[in-house]
Amino acid sequence: MADQQDKKKNQINIELKEEVAEGIYSNLAMITHSNSEFIIDFIKMMPGIPKARVQSRIILTPQHAKRLFRALKENLTKFESLYGEIDIPESGDIIPPFNLGGPTPEA
Repeated sequence: MADQQDKKKNQINIELKEEVAEGIYSNLAMITHSNSEFIIDFIKMMPGIPKARVQSRIILTPQHAKRLFRALKENLTKFESLYGEIDIPESGDIIPPFNLGGPTPEA
């Protein structure tokens, strides 16, 4: 009985609002840091459009950034063990090319 009470004390009630649960698409992340925080900007780039918009910004302490890194690494390992290695083309570009084979759009 004491174990169940301890578990209830350590539980966190997390609320997920409907509009947040839908998520925001991002195909680029930029990371900057200072001595006290990491800032991750999630960006959506569109093919052929030279301007991109930050969709969301997350600010973390260095400790939380390292926890996030470990959690991502663990989950990527699990994902790849189930579905195979994620292929990332070896190009020197940080920003992925967005040539989808169609004509270049013009405004």
